[in-house]
Amino acid sequence: MNGEVDANPFESITEAELRERFDRTDYVADDRTVTTVELALRLGRPLLVEGPPGSGKTELGKTLAEGFDTELIRLQCYEGLTAENALYEWNYTKQLLAVQADEGTVAGGDAATNGADPDAAAPNDGSVFDEEFLLERPLLRALRTADDTPPVLLIDEIDRADEEFEAFLLELLSDFQVSIPELGTVSASTPPVVILTSNRTRGLSDALKRRCLYLHVEPPSFETEYEIVRRKVPELDAAVAAEVCSVVANLREESFLKRPGVAETLDWARAVAALRQENPDEPLSPDEIERTIGCLLKEAEDVARVDSELLERLHDAASEAAARVE
Repeated sequence: MNGEVDANPFESITEAELRERFDRTDYVADDRTVTTVELALRLGRPLLVEGPPGSGKTELGKTLAEGFDTELIRLQCYEGLTAENALYEWNYTKQLLAVQADEGTVAGGDAATNGADPDAAAPNDGSVFDEEFLLERPLLRALRTADDTPPVLLIDEIDRADEEFEAFLLELLSDFQVSIPELGTVSASTPPVVILTSNRTRGLSDALKRRCLYLHVEPPSFETEYEIVRRKVPELDAAVAAEVCSVVANLREESFLKRPGVAETLDWARAVAALRQENPDEPLSPDEIERTIGCLLKEAEDVARVDSELLERLHDAASEAAARVE
């Protein structure tokens, strides 16, 4: 199951080409992100993206798949994830049926002396541990995809998986191959684009980090987030979009249990746009901020801290931001 490794199709990609792909999918990336992704693609290296929840890590993998018009293969990690769940499983039901059919054929062979066809009585000598009985899971599918453009393998929230599973990934991340005891070594003819994400709920091993290029992302600046909202929620009035981004930026300065990320900003922007179908340019009011705060804050203790004083400060900051873009 080994094969020749094809040339890296991204070896000569340029920064301009990558930016064009990002622009096509409305993904706003700073210079550091563009350069790091470009290097990962050109060098054929996995990319580890760390940062707080909602900062756009998963979206990066989705954007690359969409931008290069290739398959996104996503492995969502969780505690207790095993190699079998992520790599392959055997179709035990099909194996059992094959064994029973084989046993029936052998039993039928005893009837050959009673006029049965000797050829029909021959047992099946094939193994039940071959391709016919193999069920591909995300990692194996990513290695065996034969398209001209390799798939994007998104290993999402690797920090949620156990250290044993993290160690299992090392062979794949370094050599783009895995070992299956019954079949041997499976190597990718064209290695997939591998994006690993982590929310930093635990530290990752040095061995895993050595195999990857690294990108740390933080919630964007007001200007960057404003551009994201304008691209992703174009139906929202420009001044109101500025108000939304200003409120979120100010909430991130509070000592909440969970500060809102870009994902929450976009959720709130879409909610505000939905409430403004008749008066799209109507400014945000403190009452509206309070009634829709559940789009941004997801902890009861955080919601309880949003009092009238904070609402007024948020409203004032929103008004100033709207004035700057009008």
